[in-house]
Amino acid sequence: MFDYQLLIQICGLTVFGAPFLLLCVLGVRTLVGRPLSERTISRSVHVAVVTGLFASLAILGIMLWTGTRHVPVDLVTWVSIPHYHFAVKLMFDRLSVPFVILTFVLCGTISAFASRYLHRERGFNRFHVLYSFFVLGMVTASLAGTIETLFAGWELVGLSSALLVAFHLERAAPVRNGLRVWTVYRISDAALLIAAVVMHHLASEGDFDKLLMNGDWPEGQALLSESQALAVGLLLLIAAAGKSALVPFSGWLPRAMEGPTPSSAVFYGALSVHLGAFLLLRVSPLLDLSFTLQAIIVALGLVTAVYAALVARVQTDIKTALSFASLTQVGIIVAEIGVGFRYVALVHILGHACLRTLQFVRAPSLLLDYYVIENAIGNLPTQPSAAWERMVPRRTTLWLYQLALERGYLDAWLDNGLAAPFLGVIRRCDALERRWVQLFTPRRTENEEVVESALMPVDSL
Repeated sequence: MFDYQLLIQICGLTVFGAPFLLLCVLGVRTLVGRPLSERTISRSVHVAVVTGLFASLAILGIMLWTGTRHVPVDLVTWVSIPHYHFAVKLMFDRLSVPFVILTFVLCGTISAFASRYLHRERGFNRFHVLYSFFVLGMVTASLAGTIETLFAGWELVGLSSALLVAFHLERAAPVRNGLRVWTVYRISDAALLIAAVVMHHLASEGDFDKLLMNGDWPEGQALLSESQALAVGLLLLIAAAGKSALVPFSGWLPRAMEGPTPSSAVFYGALSVHLGAFLLLRVSPLLDLSFTLQAIIVALGLVTAVYAALVARVQTDIKTALSFASLTQVGIIVAEIGVGFRYVALVHILGHACLRTLQFVRAPSLLLDYYVIENAIGNLPTQPSAAWERMVPRRTTLWLYQLALERGYLDAWLDNGLAAPFLGVIRRCDALERRWVQLFTPRRTENEEVVESALMPVDSL
């Protein structure tokens, strides 16, 4: 009898190995100072993406043919001690397989677009090295069978996102905004890391399949109490909110548009912005244990959707308007997850990611088309106002317009309410350390300084 489980495991290793080998090839050649040519880089990316895509489709076909719903693939166990182990494990189920197929399809589309968009740019090789980091991170996070493996992919996605926001190093604004994105990601990463520690403390396991019983995703039940699920779920919600720019972390989203259009399309329109929702889908059996947690998730998703819809209507550049439109749908997806519509949320992610990728890629030529239309009609195209706009009082409309222009004042909140206290504590610790060093460092006399300068080698003078 043919062993389909073994074939799935071989294809699974191919899915993970293709982007990993791509990163090794591009990274090593860059480190030794001999980057590949543009044509070779583009072909390498296409081969890796197509290989991973066909292997993913093969896994999907085998699972549908055999009726298999869950196939774990153990790669390596790094740490194994009593009450704790750290293993790199992949998991193929109804959630991970569609998401990894989406990853390869959109990454392949954007890589084909980027090979022409960045043709003869000085940062062509640097972009694709960071892009390979992103692809590997998305594949690792999508197929993660343990929370530690998911955290590794989560970090790769965050690092590549921040570096690509700061891609144009010759200007100060992209670097500053890249640091802003990285700051918010640090909060998200810290919440996910604490959640991993708490899960190990409560269940002595970080494996997703061992935390569930009575079925695979999404029918499984978590092996935690209601209070434990609420504590872990809130930490995971903070991690998801930071990664997906949910309120109150939405201030970094427009700043991320400083990166090149290909990275904006695949990060903040398609894949990276949905990674927080994917995390909530992965732990959805845990969310079912706490009604309070579900209510908080629904409320956060709806607030984010309303906020992003208002802000998107007043934006003056197309990339920022598309990013907030994307955030509106992400908020609705999060609300669907909180209500319990798992498959609806998954299908919503797949369709929305494809649509936003097309819109971001189409955005530069769309502006040219609007310019041609304006010249043809001799005026700006007008749109009729919505019915609800005529029903809202003028004072309320002006207040909402000002709130949308200021983007909900979330930038000021992030600066004064979140970043400033941390910076203040760090600066005080630095001042205390300097005083401590000065207090316990013996002062040298003038004779000792003269002797030391006399014994100094001539080459160092």
